[in-house]
Amino acid sequence: MSKTAIIYSFHTQKSKKVAEKIVDVFGKEEIDAINAEEITTETFESYDNFILSAPTWFDGELPNYWDEFVPDLEDMDLKNKTFAVFGLGDQKGYPENFCDAIGILVEILEECGAKVIGKIPAEGYTFESSRAQRGDTFVGLPLDQENQARLTQKRIQSWIEQLKEEMK
Repeated sequence: MSKTAIIYSFHTQKSKKVAEKIVDVFGKEEIDAINAEEITTETFESYDNFILSAPTWFDGELPNYWDEFVPDLEDMDLKNKTFAVFGLGDQKGYPENFCDAIGILVEILEECGAKVIGKIPAEGYTFESSRAQRGDTFVGLPLDQENQARLTQKRIQSWIEQLKEEMK
């Protein structure tokens, strides 16, 4: 398996804790942690596999660090790159745009030719709508630390096992 990068903001609370859990399950020696607020195009040229954190901000928006990098991302050819996206959202507080940032980021990646892996069933979640949902699945791993924190570790474990299979 090629070296993998996990990109998340080192300055957040909940997303950082979740990313650290993902690193622990994935295996610290198999993944490099990169601060999302310091990414460059060279970051994307240096790895074949990526796990990206996309927490949903406000009413269904990407975090500022992704928003600012999107123009650079849209100029890249990501045909030989594999991406998995996870994000935090709140099903009860924001049921009309639950984990939208996952879907927004995946759409951009797909437009750039990237292979996106890590889709999971939408069962077990209660929300009105999400840009991360396609049919009966999510295009990444949505996590709700506000309402379903007790499910996070199990969901991460299952997702990482799936990713490792899909990255082969």
